[in-house]
Amino acid sequence: MTTTTETAATRIDGKVIGGEIRERIAREVAALQADHGVTPGLAVVLVGGDEASQVYVSHKRKASLAAGMESFEHYLDEDTSADELLALIDKLNRDPAVNGILVQLPLPAQISEDAVLAAIDPDKDVDGFHEVNTGRLWNGGSPPVPCTALGCVLLLQHTLGNDLAGRHAVIVGRSNIVGKPLANLLLRENCTVTVAHSKTRDLPGLCRQADILVAAVGRPKFVQGDWIKPGATVIDVGINRLEANADGKRRLVGDVDFTAAAEVAGAITPVPGGVGPMTIACLLHNTVRATCQQKGLPLPAGD
Repeated sequence: MTTTTETAATRIDGKVIGGEIRERIAREVAALQADHGVTPGLAVVLVGGDEASQVYVSHKRKASLAAGMESFEHYLDEDTSADELLALIDKLNRDPAVNGILVQLPLPAQISEDAVLAAIDPDKDVDGFHEVNTGRLWNGGSPPVPCTALGCVLLLQHTLGNDLAGRHAVIVGRSNIVGKPLANLLLRENCTVTVAHSKTRDLPGLCRQADILVAAVGRPKFVQGDWIKPGATVIDVGINRLEANADGKRRLVGDVDFTAAAEVAGAITPVPGGVGPMTIACLLHNTVRATCQQKGLPLPAGD
């Protein structure tokens, strides 16, 4: 059982669902090693000492090693130049042991994120951010897909079944990381998709039309309970750190007022424990897939 009910809505447990995906990935890695002598390798590059980024990199390392992959971490100083970072990416592009490259964002001000993302070999771009892979996605191809967007779709399929056709999906947020690629993926699932944003007129009214509502705006508790269509499925992508309480602990909340929304929705992701664990699971998925394509091997069954 992968979901639990604590409120009126079913709580979509990303930890459990993501854990199931990671177990599958570990089996696929073991098969690649046993059948072909191939071990997928993931390289993660962190520039500077951003606390949240350090935590993310640590989680990715642990997940990669747990799945049986090779993990290569590169930690660069805050004052690293763009040329130094681009030289490292070029080295990783040419390293046959590295099948996936991820540069942790954000980067320091002296380095152009666009230039860095463009420098990564598209076939090793397991974040799915390279403009070539963006074009492939919108042209109907099968490139690496941004991990958070893919994780959202997998949560929806797990909750609603594989047939999402005909459902009206409203995505609040139009970023290249989540909103835009997720719109494409849901169109592929034959959803009717509306992408909304801060300039959308009558945003609450639009959200009330959604069978599937995805919040990805980066504003704590932005989506209110009375914005939710009764029985809708709500995917909360937001991770917002609030100031510490009297106990000194900082809290994580999503872009949705969870307590209010859970009284109306049919199913909802919590924060933390919803979309977040799926992002790392999908990163591992993309790395295995990239490895197979680079080595000319068949994709794992069911991929």
